[in-house]
Amino acid sequence: MRNRYLIPLVYILFLLLPIYWLVAMSFKTTNEILSGFSLFPQTFTWANYATIFSDPTWYWGYINSIIYVTLNMVISVTVALPAAYAFSRYRFLGDKHLFFWLLTNRMAPAAVFALPFFQLYSAAGLFDTHIAVALAHCLFNIPLAVWILEGFMSGVPKELDETAYVDGYSFPRFFVSIFLPTIKAGVGVTAFFCFMFSWVELLLAKTLTAVDAKPIAATMTKTASSAGYELGLLAAAGTLTIIPGAIVIYFVRNYIAKGFALGRV
Repeated sequence: MRNRYLIPLVYILFLLLPIYWLVAMSFKTTNEILSGFSLFPQTFTWANYATIFSDPTWYWGYINSIIYVTLNMVISVTVALPAAYAFSRYRFLGDKHLFFWLLTNRMAPAAVFALPFFQLYSAAGLFDTHIAVALAHCLFNIPLAVWILEGFMSGVPKELDETAYVDGYSFPRFFVSIFLPTIKAGVGVTAFFCFMFSWVELLLAKTLTAVDAKPIAATMTKTASSAGYELGLLAAAGTLTIIPGAIVIYFVRNYIAKGFALGRV
């Protein structure tokens, strides 16, 4: 009976160890981190967090990241909803091949598209803007969103659509007032996955921005100097990047497993 709880407990502690170590380092000075091993901060300090919240370069990195990630979530889900509904409810020539091709876009490395995006957005005057990064991330997130939403939509009986039409509902009214509430869990999970992939992606975000829309992941590279890395400051910044993702996970925690299965469980 003890082993039944001991093994999961050890496993959870093992998973939480890197997070605890990151948080503990964020309350240490760089000198203390480099001086030796310690489980707890010997000299507890808020200086690292004070630097982040007082330096515009740092806190604007978080604001920029949140802006383009939110834009990407809205665009991806809005575009994916009608596409997923079409794949779920209708059959047309090449639908299965097109449906599979959508997911293959996730298989291409971001580095392949970095130069084309850079040249395109520079020519269009979109370089170093939030919308540039949001649109670039749509290349990967919209196909994933379509796949996840299609799985949730296929779980809704087609009789629901037919009944609504018999009752006199127009398609827009049916879709917004009846269908969307039915798959709200799928919409939430899809938004989470769009958030996750956009939040952690660095290459395109760094390539397509310079100053005005520079994300926090790119800002974190400024901790390097001739004297070495400011490890305490870097740990504090890393700790703060976990918080938005943890908040999003909290709201969709009951549906994430289904999302990993692309809505098909």
